[in-house]
Amino acid sequence: MAAPKGIIAINRVANRSKDNNFNLFTRLGLNSLITTGRVISIVLDDTHPRFEELGEWNGLGTIEYDIIDSPTPPNQLYPTAKPLDASYKTFPLINEIVYILSLPNTNMGTFASSKINYYVSTIGVWNHPHHNAFPQNSNILPPSQQKDYQQTQAGSVRRVTDQSTEIFLGNTFKERGNIHPLLPYEGDRIVEGRWGNSIRLGSTVKGAIEPNEWSSTGTNGDPITILRNGQGEQSDEGWIPITELIDNDDSSIYLTSTQKIPIDASSTNYNSYKIQPTNPNQYSGKQIILNSGRLIFNTTQDHLLLSSQQSISLSANSSINLDTSSPIILSTYPVDKGGGIFLGDKGANESVLLGNSTINLLRTLLNELKALTQILSTQIGVPPGTPLAPTNTQAALANTTITNLLNQLEGLKSNTVKVI
Repeated sequence: MAAPKGIIAINRVANRSKDNNFNLFTRLGLNSLITTGRVISIVLDDTHPRFEELGEWNGLGTIEYDIIDSPTPPNQLYPTAKPLDASYKTFPLINEIVYILSLPNTNMGTFASSKINYYVSTIGVWNHPHHNAFPQNSNILPPSQQKDYQQTQAGSVRRVTDQSTEIFLGNTFKERGNIHPLLPYEGDRIVEGRWGNSIRLGSTVKGAIEPNEWSSTGTNGDPITILRNGQGEQSDEGWIPITELIDNDDSSIYLTSTQKIPIDASSTNYNSYKIQPTNPNQYSGKQIILNSGRLIFNTTQDHLLLSSQQSISLSANSSINLDTSSPIILSTYPVDKGGGIFLGDKGANESVLLGNSTINLLRTLLNELKALTQILSTQIGVPPGTPLAPTNTQAALANTTITNLLNQLEGLKSNTVKVI
């Protein structure tokens, strides 16, 4: 008896699938395991209507979704799904499309077949990091945007130029038309947020059709890591990819190996050096660059330690201020042993006087002068008993002045600056 035509057809497909190391029945099993759903809502706080039902705070990240090819009937609860990975979460936006998997839950110890739904990564329908939402019914959008989506469905690139669409993405998420994706290079691994924040695990790329700022030195394959938060001022053509620009991005950290980064340092005043260090935008080699509108280094328990093989440079356009409720201590070798503290200029050659020693010498000198002027102020002339009027008068005035100077000596000493 000949096999039915349907069975023959399945066997043929199965045989072809085996040739490709993929069994037809495995494929049919995956189809029942994986579905796609459009996000209807997501639990992000305790204001969600189903917060308690979905596990309260243990349900954070849980979504309500609508199966793409089988919409939920009116007046019925939407099915739900939890994040698949509890330690690495990408929270989808409303109207984004996600994969849904049916996998074991906490009851699997009692019922081996007990399963619930989990969701994994958002499907990149626009292939854009900002959002990948697609309206359930694009006909409800304004005519200009209907055309936008129709052109996209026909294979064109979606180019929203009015800063936003009318797709509902959530209560606080507002679409921006000027968020650009990063331009990739061969071998890159890139993590991108929705707002121009990113991590690039890349390398030097010489000879690329689209050049970048970090590949002017070194050789292809030299590693570089760039952490960027905020892409700075950009055009509204958010569909065009860009590369990191250290002087334009809001905040960034560069970890380099052989690269030269063209950073425009705020101050490059190195006049205190006899041999000045390499300008930041000319140095190529291993370095870490932190660049932002403001930098704060803070410790809450122990010391902040700065250590350098060569020097530590502090250069500022306004001032360098040191404030503390404890002593400021500068320790160095004497000048004849290669050390020294030079104030005013690296060529300073006048020594600072020792306050206590100088005052002691002045006190001795003034006391001697005071004794002399005291004698001169009472000296008599010839004949005996006749005053030496000019000498007496001047000596008396000098004696008063010397007494005042002696009283002011202690006030010459600084209360804060000490030298040895």
